[in-house]
Amino acid sequence: MSSTEKIRIDGLSHTYYTARGETAVLRDLSLAVAEGEFCSLVGPSGCGKSTLLGLIAGLTPVQDGRVLVNGAPVHGPTREIGLLLQRDHLFEWRTVLKNVKLGLEIQGQRSAESRGRAHQLLTTYGLAGFEQHYPDQLSGGMRQRVALIRTLATDPDVLLLDEPFAALDYQTKLVLEREVQGIIRANGKTALLVTHDIEEAISMSDRVVVLTGRPASVKQVYDIALTLPAERTPLGARNAPEFRSYCNAIWDSLDIYLRDV
Repeated sequence: MSSTEKIRIDGLSHTYYTARGETAVLRDLSLAVAEGEFCSLVGPSGCGKSTLLGLIAGLTPVQDGRVLVNGAPVHGPTREIGLLLQRDHLFEWRTVLKNVKLGLEIQGQRSAESRGRAHQLLTTYGLAGFEQHYPDQLSGGMRQRVALIRTLATDPDVLLLDEPFAALDYQTKLVLEREVQGIIRANGKTALLVTHDIEEAISMSDRVVVLTGRPASVKQVYDIALTLPAERTPLGARNAPEFRSYCNAIWDSLDIYLRDV
């Protein structure tokens, strides 16, 4: 993992304003993610994790503080950042191949190289032969794989993952965790995962960041070091001797906060 910063967040605060009043969701939050790092965010429900990803992705304007990607301020959506959500958001009237190419079309990437990358990703990740199928012909895991390939086809430097496995059954979830982690590490991508699943966060990440309740700030950071007999996978990580200790420590961080409110 490189020591070069890929994402830097300094003093980030954010408030939503409605006719009923204002809700502060982030307060003076600072965080750095290194190039090639896989980092996870956990915290109480509604604490602002998804808002934070929206700010990093440039989908939500920064109000106070700053967000830098590759050293440059984020002022809107950029090709450097890919976002994978809990729902796959596939268009039911488009084939698998056309769904995968959607991001390329939006970004104006219509070269033979870009199209070839989309086809190669489908082949590499087990969807060769399904190019002309429609989303309603796929399982939940296959649909989420298509959504991932659509994100990867644009070749972003940074992947933001907003609970992408939450709607899947446990077996499919483990398979996709392994695939996503493998893709990210094999391609040297930087990843920031939002999840409510502590085991998922530990098994996939180099570092787990615990946030406080709303308005969120960083409460605790855990560097994950696991003793593994072979290549690291999310399932193998769950069997590491240190795994349960990390689970207990992170849960205690959350539980202490919950007892204090």
